[in-house]
Amino acid sequence: MEGIDKLLKPKSITVIGASDNPNRAGNVVIRNLLSGSFHGPIMPVTPKYEAVAGVLAYPTIDSLPRVPDLAIVCTNAHRNVEIIRQLGEKGVKAAIVLAAGMNQILHDGETDEERMYAVARQYNMRLVGPNSMGLILPWLNLNASFSPISAHKGNIAFISQSAAVCTTILDWAKNKNIGFSTFLSLGDACDVNFAELLDYLCRDSKTEAILLYIDSVKDARRFMSAARAAARNRRILVVKSGRTRAGSAAAQLHTGGPAGLDAVYDAAIRRSGMLRVNNTHELFAAVETLAHSVPLRGERLAILTNGGGPAILAVDALADRGGKLAQLSEQTIAKLSEVLPSTWSKANPIDIIGDADIQRYEKAINILLDSDDFDALLIMHSPSAIARGNNTAKRLVEVINQHPRKRKFNILTNWSGEDEAIESRRIFTDAGFPAYRTPESAVSAFMHLVEYRRNQKQLMETPVSFGEIQANPKHVRDVVNHLLAQGIHQLETHEIRPVLESYGFQTLPTWIADDPAEAAYIAEQIGYPVAVKLRSPDIRHKSEVHGVLLHLRTAAEVANGAQAILDRVSLEYPNARIDGLLVQRMARRAGAQELRISVYDDPIFGPVILLGEDAAEWDIHKDAAVGIPPLNMALARYMVINAIKTGKIRQRNLPERIDIPALCKLLVKISQLIIDCPEIQDLDIHPLLAAGEEMTVIDASMTLREFEGDRQRRLAIRPYPKEYEEQVALKDGSMILLRPILPEDEPMHAEFISRVSMDDLYKRFFSDVGEFNHEALANFTQIDYDREMAFVAVREEINKNGEAVPSIIGVTRALSDPDNIEAEFAILVRSDLKGIGLGSILMNKIIRYSRERGLKRMTGITMPSNRGMIMLAQKVGFEIDVQMEDGIVEMLLPLE
Repeated sequence: MEGIDKLLKPKSITVIGASDNPNRAGNVVIRNLLSGSFHGPIMPVTPKYEAVAGVLAYPTIDSLPRVPDLAIVCTNAHRNVEIIRQLGEKGVKAAIVLAAGMNQILHDGETDEERMYAVARQYNMRLVGPNSMGLILPWLNLNASFSPISAHKGNIAFISQSAAVCTTILDWAKNKNIGFSTFLSLGDACDVNFAELLDYLCRDSKTEAILLYIDSVKDARRFMSAARAAARNRRILVVKSGRTRAGSAAAQLHTGGPAGLDAVYDAAIRRSGMLRVNNTHELFAAVETLAHSVPLRGERLAILTNGGGPAILAVDALADRGGKLAQLSEQTIAKLSEVLPSTWSKANPIDIIGDADIQRYEKAINILLDSDDFDALLIMHSPSAIARGNNTAKRLVEVINQHPRKRKFNILTNWSGEDEAIESRRIFTDAGFPAYRTPESAVSAFMHLVEYRRNQKQLMETPVSFGEIQANPKHVRDVVNHLLAQGIHQLETHEIRPVLESYGFQTLPTWIADDPAEAAYIAEQIGYPVAVKLRSPDIRHKSEVHGVLLHLRTAAEVANGAQAILDRVSLEYPNARIDGLLVQRMARRAGAQELRISVYDDPIFGPVILLGEDAAEWDIHKDAAVGIPPLNMALARYMVINAIKTGKIRQRNLPERIDIPALCKLLVKISQLIIDCPEIQDLDIHPLLAAGEEMTVIDASMTLREFEGDRQRRLAIRPYPKEYEEQVALKDGSMILLRPILPEDEPMHAEFISRVSMDDLYKRFFSDVGEFNHEALANFTQIDYDREMAFVAVREEINKNGEAVPSIIGVTRALSDPDNIEAEFAILVRSDLKGIGLGSILMNKIIRYSRERGLKRMTGITMPSNRGMIMLAQKVGFEIDVQMEDGIVEMLLPLE
């Protein structure tokens, strides 16, 4: 992270292409640096001037008196490859490139951007840009940008691929007096990207929330890994451009990144525990909310208003976004009735009537804050001659701040109108309460908090296991390899059936007939109605020859129809191979719902699962909910619920409604199939007949491709690494299973910790720990296998009921740094099981893993009193540094 440190904590700066011409970027950057009162040396480089803005300039990079931490490159695009080379030779480790137009393909097929990046890599230099507006670090008094507006100090980090959005946000934030910890324009992001910045900013003490403006993501795996880790520590909001096909194409032109499916981005953002906002209007509301909001207590919203119409608009907006309107208790209604006119609404929204004065607002707010009927309160005010906006705002700020329960609720305000209302909103903003101009924007801001809370809950939810998937991946690979060897890549239902049944899918029984007579005989045996379908590896689309006949009800219909299919084939495709005919009994569709499930290979996020209703027109851009594998039962449930809430699946009035757990199990099986078999490029099940718990695949198609390389790398999220499972014998001869930890292990992990002594826990965590809550246990069990590993030792033990159940008896962990250089390890063994060799087994397991991962060293910290750990570490080669003054022992194991 050396280059990132130099970028975000520079102590000296050089400006390449500095200028005294006020119309040049090199002049604007120099003036911004000087006006910000940056404490380090600023070194302009230009052969044209002896000084720039009164600062001594240097004619060349080589003539600089010291190696600067950060270079701001303001030169023309065609010069930047050589400029970066000279900076690298000087030893500079970070540079921001402002020039645009470096992604044009040259005569040799490369771009200047690619050449510049290749040169930077030679010197281990990190690049921001090209096409960057620059960097603003308010807490360092640093404005290294060509923005006409600077930023106040604050706790929001803003990272954007669009310079225009940067200046818009800065202008708006200055008016609102909202500050930032970091403000960075990534531009085309040829090197430094969102993932690295998320890794850095989630540990930055000045940053409490992060806002991203994304055109495109280039490395989905790394982005998802960093986002999921950062979202556990910081609130992260995302504005993703390119929501439509046209917008996606424009975003691709803007940054040169690949165009992925917007619905997949949406799913990725939710899966990471972040929140997406859809436009600049919501963006402003999001920044306002981030700047002033405390974490949301719950989802019930109460609305207090002096105008019925605006309150109805707020309720409509709340309903449209899936929000919850709080219900007032009889006790609260009675108390409000004592102080409000008899004509008040007596319900939520609480309409205190247009003639409400300040005292009426005050009494109503105090009663509401005394209750527990809601989690958030939206206070609305329409222009009134009786309760003037500014006076009312000032008094209500005092009332809320004086109330002892004010921190129990989220308070939002909506002062409608202009002129005086602008000052009223500023009063609330300065007091730390979000203020909005319209009812809709206020509700939108509240729903940002709600949706963020829901995404965080999804990130932390403990999945319920339905048992190990009964699958035969070896058989599937054999089937797939056999088909590929025959040159068959496009499969239909009868060819897919062995694959699906190997993973427990229910399919329609199918029989193969050699001729029309045999097809008629089979139909007589299985019962009518039946379907007859052509089998031919040379005719992949049976519709071309009307090769599928449905609802045949007699032997004559079957024989005649089958013969007609064969006749059409001999006429139109005389050389086509015919492998007979398929005969299926028609599925009973009455009372069942027809769904569609597809696996789509997204150019950015890899294979994803789409879920919707089976329809003639299937538009993956708008008709499907998206899930990103690997899925477990909790994630599959969120996918199904999202499909129902957004109308992708309608809960029809059928005798048997869709059984959500059964559908979730099927989605998890599809996820596992895609993980196990990378040769499957896409899969389309249409329809899937859902009747209660019964899920039947009626028709399906599949595309296969040859696949070489890392089987898991194509996935945006690393799946459970089953390859690390192993059986090991303890000293007493009993066998244990060593395996990576699973999210489903949370209850078992809690039981394990309860059987570790307080003294051992103190040595592990360096503090007295009470009972671990769900969030802490989720952090232990729901890990990102890309950057962290935890192995659990599991063995069968007899519980209180005399049943043999699996129990965790030991855990070892390794948490890697973002550069994959160093990992911090820890080991914890159940206190009643010491002395049976478990600690040594866990230590050797985590060392082998770290070496395989390519880490350079392992580190750990323990206490001098933890003699067992110290002796074990010495035995396997750790260097031990006892620091008695600090009461710690540092352990270091070189792995190279």
